[in-house]
Amino acid sequence: MEKNIVIFSILMGLLITNCAVQDANHQPKVQVEQGWLSGTHGSDTSIMVFKGVPFAAPPVGELRWRAPQPPESWEGIRKADEYACNCTQQMYDTFGPWTAEYQPKGDICEDCLRLNIWTAAKSMEDKRPVMVYIPGGAFTGGSGNVPVYNGEHLAKKGLVVVTINYRVGVMGFLAHPELTKESEQNSSGNYGLLDQVAALKWINKNIAAFGGNPDQVTIMGQSAGAMSVNYLTASPLAKGLFVRAIAQSGFYARLGPRENLMSAEQNGLKFADSMKVSSIEELRAMPAADLTPPKVEGFRFSPIVDGWFLPKSVDEIFIVGEQNDIVTLTGLVADEGSAGQDYGKVPAKELTNRVKRQAGDQADEILKLYPVSTEAECAESQKAFARDMSMVTMYLWGKKREKTGKTNLYTYLFVHQQPGDTRERYQTFHSSELPYIFDNLNQSPRPWTKEDEKIAQIMSSYWVNFISTGNPNGEGLPEWPSFNESPGNIMELGDKMEPRPITSQQKFETLKKIFQAGD
Repeated sequence: MEKNIVIFSILMGLLITNCAVQDANHQPKVQVEQGWLSGTHGSDTSIMVFKGVPFAAPPVGELRWRAPQPPESWEGIRKADEYACNCTQQMYDTFGPWTAEYQPKGDICEDCLRLNIWTAAKSMEDKRPVMVYIPGGAFTGGSGNVPVYNGEHLAKKGLVVVTINYRVGVMGFLAHPELTKESEQNSSGNYGLLDQVAALKWINKNIAAFGGNPDQVTIMGQSAGAMSVNYLTASPLAKGLFVRAIAQSGFYARLGPRENLMSAEQNGLKFADSMKVSSIEELRAMPAADLTPPKVEGFRFSPIVDGWFLPKSVDEIFIVGEQNDIVTLTGLVADEGSAGQDYGKVPAKELTNRVKRQAGDQADEILKLYPVSTEAECAESQKAFARDMSMVTMYLWGKKREKTGKTNLYTYLFVHQQPGDTRERYQTFHSSELPYIFDNLNQSPRPWTKEDEKIAQIMSSYWVNFISTGNPNGEGLPEWPSFNESPGNIMELGDKMEPRPITSQQKFETLKKIFQAGD
């Protein structure tokens, strides 16, 4: 008995001074609020990995289409050495430019509110900066269980890396009058965003056990994940849960969302009618597979202004200065729309007519600046126009942000094209920066070059510096000025690493007029 007490005391002493202890099989163990977890090691044994950790109760049965509830505690030691299932969605092996390393792996199910953690911390006293990655997927798919999101290399650079799952599609964003009525907040929809808040709250309470600093959390996302970052920055429910934000390819002209609760409820009623049911009880009784694509077509479920998570649109919240005012890094890639069928392929005559219909008094000037005299010239003008428009809208958003925000903003344009079969067709495609930022070129079988490796080292260092200090700059890196220091310029990332003008001054002034906005 005395021997057992001594062993227990030694283990508890280790837990106090170390973020994890080793079990008899040399697997890392850590105690969180709900109980003990047993993880595994990365390919580098200095990295401890904990996968499939529940941050909320399974949203099944009566908890389907409810705000996430706290996870239950467990007895003994829970294995956390494999990814959990992905939240219910349609799965793809590849899709357009998004080859296997960009796709979720494993099965789908509703018991999916889990997260994954990578850490190299040796002690709870390390208090390493924490990166929480929110995956993209158009709010219809996506998962933290994606090869390119592997956090091992960023953990080696000093971060505690967390990737999360959240409900998507109809499971994550159905609004309905019955759901609104049963809610204490008189709200429905946005369950996927509430999942993100629940994950951040769990991280705030438990990340110290993994050597992370709960007071130094950065939220980071790409595409729908970047839009989520914008929504969390605006939401009163997320206040105090993070101190920095990174939004990659999150779109900037207006941050939305556009739809309100009332119209989303009507969409929910139509959806229920299409399922030939008349109540939420009946919808909750249906198998998840019967509620999601490809069996369900013609309905779109995404974030809304619900009166609770978002009391107003993000734009309105920023205008009145009610956002979480935090230092932000944001940007885009050179060919965001290249997965589209008509990217650079609209015939010159048709494009000319489109510009004249849509650009009003600016049409002639635009056609002069982006000429379409030949089909080849037209193709390049289309791409350049889309790229410049995206950068100008980001600039205009940055200027609006300055009116109520006191914190720095850093902006970028990523221009490097990945080597391999997708290069000619998709160029610098949406999401193509991710392997460089995660320093995860080894997750893809592409013919990487020394130049790719150099880009990955520099970009991952910028991101680690920003997450650690709120400033991407550091020793040995090309200087990245903030938006506040150098408005009208943007940091180009890729074969060159240097600040550059958004576009020519004439194009810049003309494109600003399209939005009827100035400085």
